[in-house]
Amino acid sequence: MYLVDTNIFLEVLLSRARKEECKKLLKSLRDGKNSGVVTDFTIHSIIVIMDTLNRLKELKTFLLSLSAYKGLHIYHTTIADEVKATEIAVNQKLDMDDAIQYSSALSTHADAILSFDKHFDRAKIPRIKPA
Repeated sequence: MYLVDTNIFLEVLLSRARKEECKKLLKSLRDGKNSGVVTDFTIHSIIVIMDTLNRLKELKTFLLSLSAYKGLHIYHTTIADEVKATEIAVNQKLDMDDAIQYSSALSTHADAILSFDKHFDRAKIPRIKPA
């Protein structure tokens, strides 16, 4: 089971360079061929980013699509996760965004973090790219 980082979704939503490999991964999660978890923190971050970019139509499509994913589950972070994240941020020198993702990966016993963010390379849970 993978923890899917925010940047995987943003590659597709914002038509970035690695959009196609992310679409392929997300399709495998949608079809239930792979299993993953996304944090509510990621979803809220995407909401803020898409609102800032005035891309509300795409945001609505994204939000509605989440219920169609057979292999993707939403993990609601707890206060304990967020407290643990502050400790991770200090000890591993991660920003709070990354620390919350890493704390959630630990809480969900993720096998890997799907991300392009190299900050996770220092973590005990391996980072892998979608391809």
